[in-house]
Amino acid sequence: MAEKQETKDLAITDDLKPILSVLKEEDAKAVVALKEELTDTWTKKQIFRTETEMRISVLNDGKHPTQASKYWQSVREQNAMFEALMGLSFDLRRNQVNRLRLERKMEQAIKKGDDLKQMEIQIDLDENLYGRANMEQTAHDRVRELNTWSKIKHELNDGSFDSKNVNTHQAESYRLALTNRAKSLGPNAGPAEVINAVGPLQTIERLKTADGKLIDFKEAKLRITQGQQPKQQPQEPKQ
Repeated sequence: MAEKQETKDLAITDDLKPILSVLKEEDAKAVVALKEELTDTWTKKQIFRTETEMRISVLNDGKHPTQASKYWQSVREQNAMFEALMGLSFDLRRNQVNRLRLERKMEQAIKKGDDLKQMEIQIDLDENLYGRANMEQTAHDRVRELNTWSKIKHELNDGSFDSKNVNTHQAESYRLALTNRAKSLGPNAGPAEVINAVGPLQTIERLKTADGKLIDFKEAKLRITQGQQPKQQPQEPKQ
C-alpha cells in the first residue's frame, strides 16, 4: 500500500521536481504556475477509447451490421485489452524488481561515499517511479475498457444469435458488411479497392445458402458446371 501511495504522490506532485531541476529559472516558474492544470491534465487525459468511440467507431453499422457481428467484435476487443493488461502486469513486476535493485545500489553508493553514483542512481529511481505511475494509470484505464466491453456484450447478447461459435454468424454478417463496402465505392475507386470489396462479396453470394451457411467448394463447383442451386443444409432442431 505504501508503494501505491508513493506512486500517486509522484503522479500528482513530485513528478515536477525532475523537470524543474533542469529548466532555466523563467521556464521553471512557468511550469510551477501550471502545476495544478498539468496535474489535472495528467489525471484526466484520454488513454484508450471512450464508450462513445467503442459504440460508434469500433462497432459501426457499416462494418458490423448485425447484432452478432457487434457482439463478436466486442469479444475480440475485450480479449485484446485483457491480453495487453496481462503483459503490462509483467512490466509492473519487473519495475518493482528494478526499483529494489536500484535501492540496493543506492545503499552501496552511500556507504562508499560516491556522490556521483548516488546522483546517477537517483535519476534512475525517479524514472522508475514515474514509469510505474504511468503503467498503473494505463492499467486502470485498461480495466475501465474491459468493464465497458462487458457491459456492451451483455446488451448485445439477447439470445437471437449463437454466442458460443463465432463462425455461425459470419456468412450473413460479412455479406451485409461487404455490400455496404461495395456501395461506398465511388467512380474513382481504384482496381484494388474494387476487387477487395466486390471479390469477397461475389464469393459469399456464390457460397452462401438461404439459411446463412456456406456450401463447400465441391458443391460450389457443381453449381457452376451444372447450373445447380446449392442444397439447403438442414436446420438444426431447436432445443
